[in-house]
Amino acid sequence: MANQEHFDILTQGVETWNQWRKEHADIRPDLSEIHLSRVKLTEVNFNRATLTRTNLSEADLSYTKLNQVDFREANLRRANLRRADLSRADLRGANLWETDLRGTNLWEADLSGTDLYSANLSGADLSGANLSRANLSRADFRGANLSRANLSRAILVNTNFAKVTLNDCFIYGIAAWSVELRGAKQKSLVITPSSEPTITVDNLEVAQFIYLLLNNPKIREVIDTIARKAVLILGRFTPPRKVILDALREALRAQGYVPILFDFEKPASRDLTGTVSTLAHLARFIIVDLTDPSSAPHEMATVIPQTVVPVVPVMLGGEREYSMFRDLRQRYHWVLPTYSYADQTHLLATLQEHVIAPAEQKAQELEKR
Repeated sequence: MANQEHFDILTQGVETWNQWRKEHADIRPDLSEIHLSRVKLTEVNFNRATLTRTNLSEADLSYTKLNQVDFREANLRRANLRRADLSRADLRGANLWETDLRGTNLWEADLSGTDLYSANLSGADLSGANLSRANLSRADFRGANLSRANLSRAILVNTNFAKVTLNDCFIYGIAAWSVELRGAKQKSLVITPSSEPTITVDNLEVAQFIYLLLNNPKIREVIDTIARKAVLILGRFTPPRKVILDALREALRAQGYVPILFDFEKPASRDLTGTVSTLAHLARFIIVDLTDPSSAPHEMATVIPQTVVPVVPVMLGGEREYSMFRDLRQRYHWVLPTYSYADQTHLLATLQEHVIAPAEQKAQELEKR
């Protein structure tokens, strides 16, 4: 229950309350379970206050002087609002840094421009809430309901959206980086502003990309270029092999292609198969150097069956092709015969005839299927 003395001071007005807070900075006010519905509390200092289960529905807790006061006195920083009722409350511009909002009712609350950095909103009801331009960095929303919420222009960096409900949210202009979305329900996310015809997607992580794709001709040109001109080069980047692979890259670049080199030896901390698969799906065709293979057998055996992209194997003369690759060629028609070259000069001189032309022919065949 609330401390009666604290409540009595608050009833004397915000100015009196804030002065008392300055004079008694060591006291953590307890206003839990009291009724403050529809009360005007603009600029109130509830920093570190306990407001658990307090009824603040439709209350005015907006804050316009955030940049003009001591940050330690910001109005709701580190406050305990667990299971409070803030439905339709006005929290515009409020500082909610590290605030405990677990299980809080924020239904249709106005949180536009608020700072929710590292706040805990797990299990909160934010359905229909306005979070436009809010800072949600490092905030924990696990299991929260954000159906119909407005997240336009919000900042989501390392935000935890695990198991949240995001159905019918407005997400135009969001900045989303490293957002945790495991188990999240995502449906009909609106990526366009209200002034444009509505376009929806079902995945927050691809929303920004889709909007850029639709509205930025340069992005579309880049995607089109990758689809038509990207060539993935796979091999081992040991000193003698790197010289040849670098020369191969330059020769492809001179032919108007966009070479992408992948060194099997370097990214040991990453899932190689997943990386190669992603790059392979972007490529027009793949050139794999089977000379002195290391992880290539495993990568090829995993990627080729899942990626219908022409594969042109090349190998230094005198080397033997490993048996597994011959099996792959027999099973998957997009794997072409291995081209054996004498040396770097020979490879570059015959590149067009024995590598590029067969790869392009196979790519055109695949497009017609």
